[in-house]
Amino acid sequence: MPSNKSNQKPQPDWRFEAIGTTWSIETVVPLSRAIRADISARIESFDKTYSRFRDDSLVAQIAKQTGEYVFPNDSIKLLELYRGLYDATKGAMTPFIGDTLGALGYDKTYSLMPGSAQPVMAWDDVMRWSGTTVIVTKPTMIDVGAIGKGYLVDEVAMILEGHGVDRYVVDASGDMRCRGDTQTVGLEHPYDTSMVIGVAQLQDASLCGSATNRRRWGSDLHHVIDGRTGRPTQNVVATWVVAATTALADGLATALFFVDADDLKTTYDFEFVRMYHDGHVERSAGFVGKLFL
Repeated sequence: MPSNKSNQKPQPDWRFEAIGTTWSIETVVPLSRAIRADISARIESFDKTYSRFRDDSLVAQIAKQTGEYVFPNDSIKLLELYRGLYDATKGAMTPFIGDTLGALGYDKTYSLMPGSAQPVMAWDDVMRWSGTTVIVTKPTMIDVGAIGKGYLVDEVAMILEGHGVDRYVVDASGDMRCRGDTQTVGLEHPYDTSMVIGVAQLQDASLCGSATNRRRWGSDLHHVIDGRTGRPTQNVVATWVVAATTALADGLATALFFVDADDLKTTYDFEFVRMYHDGHVERSAGFVGKLFL
């Protein structure tokens, strides 16, 4: 979800479009051409691996044919986090919803023409991996959207830090990582995007939000799919998570649509705000910020 930021000290701003969304990178001094080139190359390599919207991606090949595929070396972190959240949500949060999203109309042409929902296959019936080698036993369209954008934000942030940039805000339309100065971030109201339901105070942390009003089409159709039913969720309408990494915050923001926070806090360290369809809002005890509802 887009967020509203204030009281920021980083000012030079690089804005660009990538992986279907708007990015903003704010730093104390303008980024050099070399840093921008490294970031652009990393985003392109990620997109060519994981995008289900381009025909030449690795996941597009997997959707067509079974076999062994070699993923990039850093994919292990992404796969391990996804599998952990898959198990924690008892299969509700799954990377194997690509075909279901496509059948419901959220396909690579953005037809938004709803069809019949397809059942989501169980992880162990589709894929296993050893190191970076992924073995696919049934053709399926992998969709890493519930973690992928946050994961890529972390990758971009590591490039910045590798070049000695230690004060920055990387914001990929609501998936945000901050280092250095404290940031005040608005939590967008899912029923009125001109309003916020509160603010979070971030320092050296990541914040991700997810809501069912974004990427919504048809009758009660949106992008948050329950892998157990193959249908969009209905009870929770928005979540926000603060965690040490953006990948973790992104994944947990989706997982909170399906399970209680206490079930996740036994394994993961995070703070959260969650809003239900009736307007009720809950927050964790350690959430740093204010709610206005």
